[in-house]
Parts: sequence; structure tokens; C-alpha cells
Amino acid sequence: AVQLVESGGGLVQPGGSLRLSCTVSGFTISGDWMYWFRQAPGKGLERVSSISRGGGVTWYADSVKGRFTISRDNAKNTLYLQLNSLKTEDTAMYYCAKDSQGFQRGQGTQVTVSS
Repeated sequence: AVQLVESGGGLVQPGGSLRLSCTVSGFTISGDWMYWFRQAPGKGLERVSSISRGGGVTWYADSVKGRFTISRDNAKNTLYLQLNSLKTEDTAMYYCAKDSQGFQRGQGTQVTVSS
């Protein structure tokens, strides 16, 4: 069965950093674009970033451009998202997904940015 397991979330002060990981089993990520989404309380699912199969092409939502960095290690079947210069509005549940709509995503990891 396909499983995506996110980790690395937590409570951080504004301006802080976190590194999220997504460990995948049940399929080989090297054949797919991969995605990070987030959902803030009371809001819809928002695509945050995506990365091509080899990692050479990336995309970021305007709200995180210049602060977040997506990467992947196909040998480890793992996806990452480095979150820097965090703002309170980045508070959300973060999910990795194997499809561009976020239907096939993990259980998520909570990121809370608060002083």
C-alpha cells in the first residue's frame, strides 16, 4: 500500500526554521513529481511547492517563495521542505502528496508559528 509519512513539524517562533520530511513507501518517488500542501484552520488545501522527478524543476506559491525550499532524495524515497523565516500565517498542517490535487497525501505534520 502507498504510504506517505510526514515529520518534522513543531512549534517555532516567528523568524525560525523547520525542516519537514516525507518518507514514502509502496511506490518509488523517482517516477513522479512530488508536492507539498498545507491547510490552515478554517481554510482550504493550498499547494505550497512542487518538484520534478529529478529535482531540477521546482515551483513555489507566492506566499512562500524565497523562504521555503523543496528537495528530494530519490535514493531514500524521501521528500523534504525547508521552511525558513517563518511567519505566523505559515501555521498549518503540512502534507506531502504524489498528485497535483493533493488527493493522495499523508496524515500531515503540524507547523505552529507563534511567539
